[in-house]
Parts: sequence; C-alpha cells; structure tokens
Amino acid sequence: MSELKQIKSALISVYDKTNLESIIKNLNKLQVKLFSTGGTKDFIEKLGIPVTAVEDVTNYPSILGGRVKTLHPKIFGGILSRRNNEFDKKQIQEYQIPEIDLVIVDLYPFEATVASGANEQDIIEKIDIGGISLIRATAKNFNDTLIVPSKDMYLEFIDLLELKQGKTDLNDRKKFALEAFNVSSRYDTAIFNYFNKDFKKPVFKQSIIHGEELRYGENPHQKGFFFGNLTEVFDQLHGKQISYNNLLDIEAAVQLISEFTETTFAILKHNNACGLASRENLTEAWLGALAGDPISAFGGILITNKQIDKTTAEEINKLFFEVIIAPSYHAEALEILKEKKNRIILIQKLHKFPETQFRSLLNGALIQDRDIKMETEKDLNVSTKKNPTKEEIVDLIFANKLVKHSKSNTIILAKNKQLCASGVGQTSRVDALKQAIDKANQFGFDLKGAVMASDAFFPFADCVEIADNAGIVSVIQPGGSVKDKDSIDYCDLHNISMVLTGTRHFKH
Repeated sequence: MSELKQIKSALISVYDKTNLESIIKNLNKLQVKLFSTGGTKDFIEKLGIPVTAVEDVTNYPSILGGRVKTLHPKIFGGILSRRNNEFDKKQIQEYQIPEIDLVIVDLYPFEATVASGANEQDIIEKIDIGGISLIRATAKNFNDTLIVPSKDMYLEFIDLLELKQGKTDLNDRKKFALEAFNVSSRYDTAIFNYFNKDFKKPVFKQSIIHGEELRYGENPHQKGFFFGNLTEVFDQLHGKQISYNNLLDIEAAVQLISEFTETTFAILKHNNACGLASRENLTEAWLGALAGDPISAFGGILITNKQIDKTTAEEINKLFFEVIIAPSYHAEALEILKEKKNRIILIQKLHKFPETQFRSLLNGALIQDRDIKMETEKDLNVSTKKNPTKEEIVDLIFANKLVKHSKSNTIILAKNKQLCASGVGQTSRVDALKQAIDKANQFGFDLKGAVMASDAFFPFADCVEIADNAGIVSVIQPGGSVKDKDSIDYCDLHNISMVLTGTRHFKH
C-alpha cells in the first residue's frame, strides 16, 4: 500500500449542499482547516464551525458579481504544489501560499438549467469557471491532493473519511481524480453541444456519466455495457438484471407504444412487433396481440400503455416471456406476475428521449434526427379512384404506425386495429409481403377486408397484385417511385383504395 497522506486543509465551494453538513462536521472533528467562499462559507459558519474566507487568503475580493472568486495563484498554487519538490516548497514559502490537501466542488447545474428552458443569459451564467478549474487542478496533482468533484461523490467521501480518519492513499486519490475528469469532460461536452445547436458543426461529442456492465453483449462471448441511467425511464419491480438484447427490445417496445393513445398491447421479438392490438378492454387487447403470432410471443417483450389488472395478468401469466412494461400494475396483478423469479417487471415513467440517435459504424459514428414523424388522416393523399372507408382509414393509420417501427423491408397487414401479420427484415418487398400473408394464413386470419402498409414505395405493381389476391382492400405507402402509376392503375382496375403519405419510414 502507498504512503498515507493526512488531510490537513480543505477548500470547499459547492452548489448543492445536500449531505455537506456531515462532511463539514467530520472534517472539523479531524481538525482540518477549512477555506471557502460565498454561499458555502455562509453554510459552514451557520454550523458554528471555523472557516477562512478565500478572500482573506488572496487579499482580493470576489469580483464581477461572483464570476471571479477562487481564480488566484494563492489558491491554485496551494493545490498544485508538489509536496516533494524542493523548488515548489521554496515558492510556497516565499509567496506565503497555504497548501490545500482536499478540494470539494459541485458545479453549477448547466445541463439542468438548459433543460428547464431558461433564457440564454441564465444558461451562460451557469457555466462554471472557478469550479471546473479547481477540479482539473486538484485531479492533476492527485499524488498529493484529493478532489471530490460532485455531489454524487459526497457519500463515498464520507465513507472514506470515516474509514481512514482523514488519511488517503495514492489509489484513493487517483480514483477520485478519475471521477473528476469524468465530471469535467461531461460538463464541457454539454456546453459544447449547447453552443453547437446554433452552428451545427459536424463534430460528434457525447458523454454519459453513468454506466453498468451487463452480463454479456449480444452473445455470451461478447462484453456488454449500458451507458445511461435506466432509473430515469423505469422502475424495476422484479426480476434479473436486464440484458443487452433485452435493452434493444425494450427500446423498440417503448418507441412503438408511444404512437398509441387508446388501450393497446404489443408483443415484440428481436425489435419487431409480432403481435399488437388496440381495444377498449386491456384483456381483449392482450388476447388480440397474442393471436397475431402466439409462437413468436414465447420469450418476448410485452408492453402496454395502461395499468395491468388482475384479469389481464392471469391471461398473460400463461405465457413465458422475458420482460413486461406498463405504466402501473394493480397489486393483485403484480403478485401474479411475480410468480416467475427471473421475469423482469418494469414501470415505465414519463421521460423525454433525445431528439437524435447515433450508432458506431466502421471507424466512426452515424448520427441522425430521431424519426418522430407520424402521419395522421390529413396527411393521407388518396391516389386511386376509390376512397378508403372510415374504418379502413383507422386501420391504415394503425398499420402505418407499426410499419414505422419494423425492420425494413417491411409489410404490415392489419384489420380491425389488430396486427394480422408482418413481413420484416426482408431483402425484397415481395418477400416481405409473401411472408406476411403466409403467417396470417398460418394463424387463421381472414385477410378479406384487411389493409396493407409498406415502409417504402412499390417499384412495381407486383405487391398490390399479390395483396389483392390475398383479400387486401386498401393500401398505405409513401409513394415516390417513378412507377407509382403502375400500382395505382392496378388498384383502380381491381377496386382497391390506395393512399400516399409522402414519408418513408425505413428502419435498419
């Protein structure tokens, strides 16, 4: 073990003072000399604990409305001085600079201020200058100094204080320095991205401060991690750790269910819906979703936008599944669903997701706006002589929501607000359609009167001809092919309605 260093002096300048009282009292008990400024100094004085104002050390007042307080050689010299360097020792004595062994900082809440919708002046004032400088300086000199860079580290620091009675070893200081640079890099990234909203400079910067190691990645021989704070999105009530593949399916499920306001249940497998239905009653919605593909539903991800009741839970419990997501659960329903110890039960919270998406690719990353567009009835342009009925319009919009969230190439067949079948991830649209028709027939769906949705245009009339022969009566697609007229003409000849949206929804 490396030599232990005793904390003899500390500079404290924090925004969030939660749990700070315990730290101050522990440091005082250990006879640590305290330096502080502004609101933090006032906080310490109210505890009746001696504290020296930074201004008394620097012989310089806080200026520019508090913008400049700790930025002074007598402060940074005391932090950055190398305790075993004779030249540094000489200068410290010459300029009467007090050594500072510990620095505790909590930065101005820049990200929270941006998220609150504050005006630019208020946002700019929340760019911390002194705090970030203190963090970097103390972390750089980790051989001699300890940095506590965030309120998130307060409790860990309290444990360290109590365990080692104010002493730290090199590993302690280096670990806290690591956390410091994690905090500072995240902070700078947030500031850059705020400014870059106006300029759109093609620079990719992302920083996520929280993460966890997963059991494994997509396969057991691959390491996997999730970076983010899942507790902002879900409360996990039961079950094992969420896996890499679970997370991919959960993301797909959450984005899909967000398109629906009426009572809806969906079942997903490998990021695609294998069952979905909207009904007035939740149990009926579940049974309708399950009927879409009861084979693929085995081991799937379940999601609904309504509270799960006891009756629905009893039906759901007949199926083996990995994850269930709902906004809430009746107590009796929860007890039923908890019967399987590994079953993951999640409550979905209200959460605003990022407006952009990114993925690693080759030697870089792709980034794009999230596809938040969803067509409504006013976006449907009837291209055929026949107009769809009101009921068909409802089903067309329903199917279009599904097609948006299915892997391309994809075809969705729907009827009475129920997914009859889908063909997903196919290399040709014809194959996707044939797959959907085969599945619908396999599970006993009568496609007469059903509608078809496609994520992209039809380059030929072959798909509408196949759909017609299967009983499809109305079609929704983006349009945009130089041969759109071929499909439209076929529909006109065979009394099929077709609407064009003008919006493609590829998903890869």
